[in-house]
Amino acid sequence: MANDMQNPFTLTFGKSPLEPVERPVQTNEIIDTFTAEPVNQQMFLITGVRGSGKTVMMTEISRKLRTRDEWVVIELNPSVDLLQGMLSKLNSNPVCAGIIKSAKIDLSFWGFGVSIEGAAPITDAETAIIAILEKMKKNGKKLLVTIDEVTNNEFMHVFAGSFQIFVRQDLPIFLLATGLYENIDELQNEKNLTFLYRAPKIQMKPLNQQAIIKKYMNIFQIEREQAAQMAELTKGYPFAFQVLGYLTWNNRGNYREVLEEYEQYLSEFVYDKIWSELSRKDRVVARGIAETDSGKIKDIREHLGMETNQFNPYRKRLIKKGILSGEMRGYVYFTLPLFEDYVLEND
Repeated sequence: MANDMQNPFTLTFGKSPLEPVERPVQTNEIIDTFTAEPVNQQMFLITGVRGSGKTVMMTEISRKLRTRDEWVVIELNPSVDLLQGMLSKLNSNPVCAGIIKSAKIDLSFWGFGVSIEGAAPITDAETAIIAILEKMKKNGKKLLVTIDEVTNNEFMHVFAGSFQIFVRQDLPIFLLATGLYENIDELQNEKNLTFLYRAPKIQMKPLNQQAIIKKYMNIFQIEREQAAQMAELTKGYPFAFQVLGYLTWNNRGNYREVLEEYEQYLSEFVYDKIWSELSRKDRVVARGIAETDSGKIKDIREHLGMETNQFNPYRKRLIKKGILSGEMRGYVYFTLPLFEDYVLEND
């Protein structure tokens, strides 16, 4: 391992690392669904904790669909007017700009293009987008819209309502959005947006342990046993895989010397934020889980003095947030590496 080479790992959230661990099953599930004929699903929501690889996966799907002639891919910013942003992106895309021009769609009201003689300018963003999508359909084109980190705001409400209309009119538009569980949950509980409940959700699971071991072996040129010890320390959490790799690379391949720094990075970059967003009772339950070595739900409840019906809502919520795993019947454990230690150290 030549240390004058660029560090192949990244600590930047959402940035596709030089050395990602692929998620072929979940990635292909979305691509295959969007490209199937006939189309029966036009939307996916990717959810998971910070650092679980939501944005990286969305970027990878966008990249793959961009290579196909029939697909146009645009990314929207959820904190500004999404329909206006969509119009702007469509107008600046070479394929769509050509379609807008040849179809004589007058967008001069929005400051795009020039007014067209004999055509009334379209003054409603939704109407303009429908006109463009209808022409895209005739041209055999499909549109993927991606939105990273959706939040429950007015722009999102309006966009989601319009998206429903586009889908009902059988237009070739597809939506891929990422978000924290609580933000997506808030959004789909809005009165007019319950259709989001029906949208399939991909919850980011831990990375494949064998794939992490292989990556570490290849990058650091180390034996399987050492790579397996490193992989174990990450628990399959993508950000942890990057942090441990990044620090180990900078320390000339010696991971044991960076463990304290590794723990500090996880706390400061992710765990502090996760902890601050938990309710007081969520924290009490998390502490009870951390203090119970067996991981048995029965033991945790007894330790906390809670009945099953009191404990279950917190268990379910922590699982949906991606902090807890309940895959083993009767047991729960934290999905994030060293999170038990973090919980025990923080009140």
